[in-house]
Amino acid sequence: MFKVHIVCVGKLKESFWRDAVAEYAKRLSRFCALDIRELPERATLQEEAPDILRAAKGHIMALAVEGKACTSEEFAAKVAAVRDRGEELTLLIGSSCGLAPEVKSAAKELVSFSKMTFPHQLMRVILVEQLYRAFMILSGSEYHK
Repeated sequence: MFKVHIVCVGKLKESFWRDAVAEYAKRLSRFCALDIRELPERATLQEEAPDILRAAKGHIMALAVEGKACTSEEFAAKVAAVRDRGEELTLLIGSSCGLAPEVKSAAKELVSFSKMTFPHQLMRVILVEQLYRAFMILSGSEYHK
């Protein structure tokens, strides 16, 4: 089964965020083996970088505001390309200060979901929803309207 890793700095503190992520993780279980790894926030981005890089596997996509914006269909195509190559996919979400330059450099792709800045907790929900939407697009479902 296709392995998808989400590596994020920080924890989801409120139960409503955890519940939303859990719901999409449950839905995703028919398409992929999803692993979400929460890493502790450190004093600097450079201190967080080694932890992030150790946790990343396969094709690394880092979420970054300066990354390439894409539609849901384009994101689905990116996910499918990684899956079809037989690679694992790692999606990175940095702390409130972002990601260290060395983490961004290690990523195969920088992806932006918006020019806006979102709270870490909300971004994780948006990411798992878009990941679910990607698989629904790839399966030809009507979920994506």
